[in-house]
Amino acid sequence: MMVAAPETETNNQSKVLIVTGASRGIGAATALHAAQRGYAICVNYLARQKEAEQVVRTIEREKGRAIAVQADVSSEPDVVRLFETVDLKLGRLSALVNNAATIERQMRLDAMDGARLHRMFASNVFGSFLCSREAVRRMSTRHGGHGGVIVNVSSGAARIGSPGEYIDYAATKGAADTLTLGLAKEVAEENIRVNAVRPGFIYTELHAKGGEAGRMDRVESLVPMKRGGQPEEVAAAIVWLLSDEASYVTGAILDVSGGR
Repeated sequence: MMVAAPETETNNQSKVLIVTGASRGIGAATALHAAQRGYAICVNYLARQKEAEQVVRTIEREKGRAIAVQADVSSEPDVVRLFETVDLKLGRLSALVNNAATIERQMRLDAMDGARLHRMFASNVFGSFLCSREAVRRMSTRHGGHGGVIVNVSSGAARIGSPGEYIDYAATKGAADTLTLGLAKEVAEENIRVNAVRPGFIYTELHAKGGEAGRMDRVESLVPMKRGGQPEEVAAAIVWLLSDEASYVTGAILDVSGGR
């Protein structure tokens, strides 16, 4: 027997997607890939306005709809403003990708201070919780919504721990996994699916921010496929989880890691 897809998953032209941290890397690739499938995109960014606006222009050149909205996801007032802006400019929210995250220079735990830990957890954990809360308030049938999808961007670091480099970052991504599992069950009856992707070693600027721009050259031999991944490969997995093809998938964590 065929089961009808939820209302929010029947017509991509009416879908509205927020991608946090979408000015570069996996976030930008996700915004571009989803726009090609008809989503209206909110490109959220923290400081890289020029890059975010370039993503918007690229989408618009392909006849898509997109806006760039500056907001710090670790700030509750900023998150509320972000979602309210989308309500006004793009319409009813259909999907959220929690991609925004920070990383700091590689070091051991015994060299870290509390300020670093606060920054890391505020952005990577609190941000995802706050954005997910606003999404649920709009999408849940309990709140008069019509359903939707949330995809959290985790990391293979959640499984490995990143010893000697950034176990704080790894811990925040472990929290993303737990958020995915718990929230998926919490809102399953409210027509909201919640999943995660867990990228492995991906060619992005994140490694330079961690203090080792050439880190991929050092670690890619650890991957069974013997290469690092590209942001577009992660984006394809995210957009699949957003799609009708994943309509019976919730609470899943998909490793995009070349077999590692």
